[in-house]
Amino acid sequence: MVLLGWILIIALFAVGLAGAVYPILPGALAIYLAFFVYGWFFSFDSFGVMFWIIQTLIVVVLIVADYVVGAWGTKKFGGSRKSVIYSTIGVIIGPFIIPAFGLIIGPFLGALIGELLSGSSVNKSAKVGFGSLVGLFSSMVMKIILQIAMIVIFFIWIIIY
Repeated sequence: MVLLGWILIIALFAVGLAGAVYPILPGALAIYLAFFVYGWFFSFDSFGVMFWIIQTLIVVVLIVADYVVGAWGTKKFGGSRKSVIYSTIGVIIGPFIIPAFGLIIGPFLGALIGELLSGSSVNKSAKVGFGSLVGLFSSMVMKIILQIAMIVIFFIWIIIY
């Protein structure tokens, strides 16, 4: 049972980290679920209230900031509300349409099309499309850092406590 518990925990950590790059996966919630798996297989005794407060705050920050940072890149480069919406749609459907490159092409094209539909020039629309990529990659970096922090805090917590 010990081996199965650790396999599930590590698998959830892997899914969580993959979710930082591939937005369809649950990301931080998979990592959060790994803490419950640890508790069910081993013990919840290591986790105190402070552990759950810290981890829950990180998850909330990740969920909120994911949308804010992605939209920030598009807005920072002059994007309209329509380009933010289309960029978000591109992030979601891009990987399904073009599996290898859809995550990059999707938000770029979404922002570009959204801006063109708003009446902007091709140059401005391309700039906004680039901004959506800046937001996407900034969001990914932030998610990876915070999700690694969640995992490190987990291991520190179970070792110390």
